[in-house]
Amino acid sequence: MIFRHKARTDFIDYCRAMCLRFRRRVIFGVAAPALLAVAFGGCSVLNPQPTPQQRAQYLGPILSAAGFKMVPADTPTKMQKLKSLQPLNVNYYLGKNGEPHYWLSDPYQCHCLYVGDQKAYQNYENIRLKNRIARQQEEAAQENLEASQNMEMNMMSPFGFGFGPGIGFGF
Repeated sequence: MIFRHKARTDFIDYCRAMCLRFRRRVIFGVAAPALLAVAFGGCSVLNPQPTPQQRAQYLGPILSAAGFKMVPADTPTKMQKLKSLQPLNVNYYLGKNGEPHYWLSDPYQCHCLYVGDQKAYQNYENIRLKNRIARQQEEAAQENLEASQNMEMNMMSPFGFGFGPGIGFGF
């Protein structure tokens, strides 16, 4: 009789442990990845990737300012050749003297091929770097503004600058 009781409690403990293990698997195996997917999916919604047309519109003035020359695809054969090239990526080839020549095909905005030398490419990279730094500084300034606004809102609470009555500079 005692042996049966012991076996039954062991079985119940075993079932509880398996149920707990199953819950953990559900939480970490299904719920956690789902939450991560929503979180990373939300990031892509907040910071969407530009379309090829938007990227071409952004790159055109930068390439022109850097010294790249526009070679228009003004015939059907040139347009066909332009569309066969990898779009919106700077590529290069080595000239007769071994110096690199850079090019970028734009079949979306200007329907042309941008062509430049080493100096133009260096100017292009410098402009991109300056734009990236400016964008990061703008984002940091925006975050600082939001943080200061949140701090001002906390100070305006009826409980003062703290977490509640008696804690902080309030009551």
